[in-house]
Amino acid sequence: MNLHTLKPAIGSRKNKKRIGRGQGSGRGGTSTKGHKGAKSRSGYSQKFGFEGGQMPLQRRVPKFGFKNPNRVAYKVLNLDFLQKLAEDKGITEFTLDVFVELNLVDKSDRVKILARGTVDKAFTITAHAFSEKAKTMIETLGGSVIIAS
Repeated sequence: MNLHTLKPAIGSRKNKKRIGRGQGSGRGGTSTKGHKGAKSRSGYSQKFGFEGGQMPLQRRVPKFGFKNPNRVAYKVLNLDFLQKLAEDKGITEFTLDVFVELNLVDKSDRVKILARGTVDKAFTITAHAFSEKAKTMIETLGGSVIIAS
């Protein structure tokens, strides 16, 4: 047996219908397209989302609100969580690399520090944004806030 001798099983392949090849073919005249209407004519193409005159889905579904294309999304870390990390792992300086290393954020994420909970240690924290309360809480304990660009 060779590749060039292989053939499909008898009866498994049918010849394509040859439409519009005259009356003798049995598929002449309207060429299986029926009588009249847009679908029977040449050059017909349906608009995307067309539902036969029924109100299309993209017009039926209510739309409201606004998506700001310039929105800046932050991954949020709270001070109580950083306090717990400092106690567990002995960290006093939190940088973006430390957050990535601990799998808290991805490299491309922007980080914001919020002021939930209490802090009793001085930290040096580098992040993209800080809430006002978090900033004052860190600085009153003698810590420092570095805003990354």
